[in-house]
Amino acid sequence: MENWIIEIMNQFGYIGVFLLIMLENLFPPIPSEVILTFGGFMTTTTNMTVLGIIVFSTLGSVLGALVLYGIGLLLEEKKLNAIIDKYGRFLRLTREDVHKAYAWFDKYGAWAVFLCRLVPLVRSLISIPAGSVRMNIVTFLLLTTVGSLIWNTALVNIGAAVGASWETIVDYMDIYSNIVYAALFLLAVLFIVLYIRKKFWKGQ
Repeated sequence: MENWIIEIMNQFGYIGVFLLIMLENLFPPIPSEVILTFGGFMTTTTNMTVLGIIVFSTLGSVLGALVLYGIGLLLEEKKLNAIIDKYGRFLRLTREDVHKAYAWFDKYGAWAVFLCRLVPLVRSLISIPAGSVRMNIVTFLLLTTVGSLIWNTALVNIGAAVGASWETIVDYMDIYSNIVYAALFLLAVLFIVLYIRKKFWKGQ
């Protein structure tokens, strides 16, 4: 995949950066770390600039996030409740569980959207619940833009600083990503265990 990304960026420049980052938001397995650090390296060998890479990558991030926000709009609470009414007994979920999830996001959603833009994988997916709870679109765009700008600026500048050694940074980012994935997996397991335990004791 890295060779394909590099080829696109070499061929289309800023537009390639924009399109790849937009796709990275829609398909998280596409590594933004490769796109951004290689983009930084390209500023040392082409007429592309650090500012240009940052601007176009951030525009791609925001547009991709908006698409996922739109998908979230289709998953409003009423529709989720209808799904729970139909399949909740198999999933051991209730309307109260859905309501609590929405209440949590209403309370902490702004922080979640901002901070998750700095975390691999969930940096894209966080846009879906934001749309589902109907987060104010201006607030969503502001937080998404700022969070994306921080992430993009850091990686592009690192790529520009290390130059031809940009792949070394990708290796370090892979380690960071793997740690994050492991932590998310453990948290998910813990949540499931606690949830099942709560449901079990509640049913006794």
